[in-house]
Amino acid sequence: MADANWYVVHTYSGYENKVKANIEKTIENRHLEEEILEVRVPLQDVVEVKNGAKKTVQKKMFPGYVLINMVMNDDTWYVVRNTRGVTGFVGPGSKPVPLSEAEMKPLGIKTENVSVDFEEGDTIAVVAGVWKDTVGMVQRMDYNKQTATINVELFGRETPVEISFAEIRKMS
Repeated sequence: MADANWYVVHTYSGYENKVKANIEKTIENRHLEEEILEVRVPLQDVVEVKNGAKKTVQKKMFPGYVLINMVMNDDTWYVVRNTRGVTGFVGPGSKPVPLSEAEMKPLGIKTENVSVDFEEGDTIAVVAGVWKDTVGMVQRMDYNKQTATINVELFGRETPVEISFAEIRKMS
């Protein structure tokens, strides 16, 4: 079986969630779960100020676009391309171009599986970044974001801090 890649689909503005729902229903009806793996409408938290009150709301990162993790073949291309609200794939002509690693990283989508030699409850040392030379215990791990949350002492209090896997090492 071919490898799945992330593709960008252009939709009518405001139809992103409808397109996502339609594609997911088609996946279920046509049993394409093995070929179309995930459909996403990337969101970001934005702080809005209305009538002097701050409110955090989720907004679409890319209005008019939907991300799809799929194996590209004639069937999947046809299903997605002919979904109501879809105007086409992003790419030259009618040839969809998959997103690269560098393009996916800011979206919080990780493709490579990272293995680390520490886990929750282990004592680690921070070897880079703002918290360099700090020692703490791993409280929580997020493999999607590739971060660990540790407690550090700040102003005489234990404070949780999120640190990249790349910046920490297990204490021996």
